[in-house]
Amino acid sequence: MSYTNHTILSEALEKWDAELFKNVLPRVYQIILEIDNRYVAEMAGRGIDPRVIENTRIVRENQVHMAHLAVIGGHSINGVAKLHTELLKEDTLRDFYSIYPEKFNNKTNGIIQRRWLQIADEPLSAEIDKLIGKGWRSDIHELRKLLEFKDDQQVLADFYRVKQEAKARLADFIKESTGVEVSTEAIFDVQVKRLHAYKRQLLNLLHIIKLYWDLKDNTDKDMVPRVFIFGAKAAPGYHFAKSVIKLINEVANLVNKDESLQGKLKVVFLENYRVSLAELIIPAADVSEQISLASKEASGTSNMKFMMTGAITLATLDGANIEIKDEVGDDNIVIFGMDKDQVYEHYARHDYYSRGVYESNPDIRRVVDTFVNGTIPNVREEGSEIYEALITHNDEYFLLEDFHAYVEAQEKIDALYRDKEKWARMSLINIATSDKFTSDDTIEQYAKEIWNLEK
Repeated sequence: MSYTNHTILSEALEKWDAELFKNVLPRVYQIILEIDNRYVAEMAGRGIDPRVIENTRIVRENQVHMAHLAVIGGHSINGVAKLHTELLKEDTLRDFYSIYPEKFNNKTNGIIQRRWLQIADEPLSAEIDKLIGKGWRSDIHELRKLLEFKDDQQVLADFYRVKQEAKARLADFIKESTGVEVSTEAIFDVQVKRLHAYKRQLLNLLHIIKLYWDLKDNTDKDMVPRVFIFGAKAAPGYHFAKSVIKLINEVANLVNKDESLQGKLKVVFLENYRVSLAELIIPAADVSEQISLASKEASGTSNMKFMMTGAITLATLDGANIEIKDEVGDDNIVIFGMDKDQVYEHYARHDYYSRGVYESNPDIRRVVDTFVNGTIPNVREEGSEIYEALITHNDEYFLLEDFHAYVEAQEKIDALYRDKEKWARMSLINIATSDKFTSDDTIEQYAKEIWNLEK
């Protein structure tokens, strides 16, 4: 058996009540107890620290720890991005790593280029065919040949045109499905993924509200028009996530109906996010929002899909974003915010005080107060819940700490987009280096290094 871990979030590492487990699966429970007892005996025989044994046993504190069962029973334990695997070794599974260092390895996630480039973005695929032939369709690493054209103005213009055509297709869908008209001359700034507090869709919304107030203060504000596009689903019982969705929709209603903004700011929430909708959205994105709190996202794969179709990544140093940065270079990605070490330093010192940040910063206070001062209609309960999460409950995912860095990163996006040739070059470089994230290679690594299969 091999164990691939996909999250370090404690609530996602399953723990079952032992009595429930015993009643529902009595024979399986007996087997688990036997495995646990043998593990404890083996570790004691090896002279392992009793505290480590107690921390790593399968049944403890009247709970069955499924991750512990997987590690003890498995011959291989892997994370799905370099940072994620390091966090497993250093933090989440550190006691197990001290016992079984040879079991741990990394297998960075990948995506299927046949789905996310060849099918989802046929016009871009055809443009690539013209430049480098069709060999890349069977060997994705041939995409690197595109780098030979990064200074070819005609090629850059052609790639920019393909992106604009994809934006036009999405704009038509938005008009048809929501009634909102958006301009393809605007930056299409996209965040589509499961809605969770650690993924920080709320940070995106805080910035949107700041832009709203900036434009209300000065309708002549010099900015490239921006369309913020969200797609997300919340888990059935996840009330906070549903409240964020409600807020996004109500902010969209507020912004989109305000003619004084002169079309410079639009917000769209596309319902029922799914693969077929992703195939329309992803090729049309100018900006890929990958803004989880550093250390929380195991890998992510939407970051790879956007990269492969030429979006510029706006990201924290989290998950596979770090490896994307390594491939494209610092000049072809926009990075902001705390890194993993800074986040863990806050945890160690217990020194983060969000109310202090809120009270000492007028911009942040104005944005956060918008949730509860009646500016946004129909969000009395949801707005209060979000306000309490940020201020009273100390902003678990450090949105206010990263807010100014995020605003500065968004201003950098605005400046970069004004130079169309430079933006198109960045886009082409992202496409060309996305071969690193093919699932073909990931699966081959699993087969060879974990499953011990031969071709």
